[in-house]
Amino acid sequence: MPKKIEPLTPVELNRKIEKLKQAGTQGLIAVGGVPGLHLQVSAAGATTWILRFTAGVKPGTDRPWRRDLGLGSYDKVSMKDAREKAKQAHALIADGIDPITEKREARSAMIAARLAEITFEEAAKQFIAAKSVTWKEGGKSEHQWSTSLEDYAYPVIGSLRVADIELTQVLKVVEPIWTTKTETARRVRSRMEQVLDWATVRGYRKGDNPARWRGALDKVLPAPDKVRKVKHHAALSIAELPDFLTRLRQRNGIGARALEFAVLTAARSGEVRGATWDEIDLGARVWTIPADRMKASKEHRVPLSDAALKLLESLPRMEGTDLVFPPPRGTKPLSDNTLTKVLKDMEVPVTAHGFRSTFRDWCAEHTEFPREVAEMALAHTIGNAVEAAYRRGDLFEKRRALMGAWAEYCDGNLSKRASRDWFSRVD
Repeated sequence: MPKKIEPLTPVELNRKIEKLKQAGTQGLIAVGGVPGLHLQVSAAGATTWILRFTAGVKPGTDRPWRRDLGLGSYDKVSMKDAREKAKQAHALIADGIDPITEKREARSAMIAARLAEITFEEAAKQFIAAKSVTWKEGGKSEHQWSTSLEDYAYPVIGSLRVADIELTQVLKVVEPIWTTKTETARRVRSRMEQVLDWATVRGYRKGDNPARWRGALDKVLPAPDKVRKVKHHAALSIAELPDFLTRLRQRNGIGARALEFAVLTAARSGEVRGATWDEIDLGARVWTIPADRMKASKEHRVPLSDAALKLLESLPRMEGTDLVFPPPRGTKPLSDNTLTKVLKDMEVPVTAHGFRSTFRDWCAEHTEFPREVAEMALAHTIGNAVEAAYRRGDLFEKRRALMGAWAEYCDGNLSKRASRDWFSRVD
């Protein structure tokens, strides 16, 4: 065992340190109090606590194995704490445990635990990348998976460690849409369940899957096929839209034409009702809405499809007003009630704004267009600063293809295959 010396005081130790530093030499200062405890001073003046001990025989020799265990820097570890660490190391040695090996194993375990941490969003993206190559057409495309999780799961649990997700977090994702968008909620739940199963197999989490239906969510949510259908929908279903537009086109009146234009452009009611001819460039096939008429106070360009262009070309220019959809009397834009009355007269229990939701659902469930193209077509504000910087442009040509595909779907002429053909034109 190392020779036991009288313990140094902090003042005495500092004097010895300064002496070595002034001489510009390196050395070990025996601190005392615990056998083998030293302070190592480098030639550059760095100071580190060292416990020098002998344990067993050095491999390949017949000599005792003298080893040095670092206990931390002098600046961060006090003399009292260094002595306590040295005593703990001696206790391990007395039990036949190598403190250096113990320290390395603890560090390796810490690194392994850190590598095992992964967020739900990271897990989902890895799962999609691994499994998407095996998915077939018909509801399991990479785009549809990504979009549904981006819209509903990531905002709630995306940044949580996958190991920490429990039933409470899963409910926060699906419960708000369980009775209003039951089919979407069912798919999101199923996809979360598969991601969490993957995470369990990969060792990122343990225990039961909180997104499973049987034995978990079925105890707190009504069965999807038992959910009472909402009588008054805010938005028309995707499947009902082509027939609705056919009926709408059979109706006369400026309100019907304004509503048709709103559907074809996925624009807000107020943007349509306030549209003026100087905003429309028929030759370039673009409608430019100025910033002062936009919700986000930012100019928005709307690509005009063949159907939208045909509608505009059929409208008369009214003397005394530049409004595209002028009221029968007066010079002010149509009221929102005008569009509402068209829907009421058609006995369609939706709102004009609801067609934007129908458009968004169609983009996600029936096309391969990227999420950002759909969001920009709706002129939605981009909340994430990094994403906003990435998307400095307005994706106009991609949006032109999207609105062309939408117009064809509204006419009942577009299949999923045709929607991908539209996307491939600008992909």
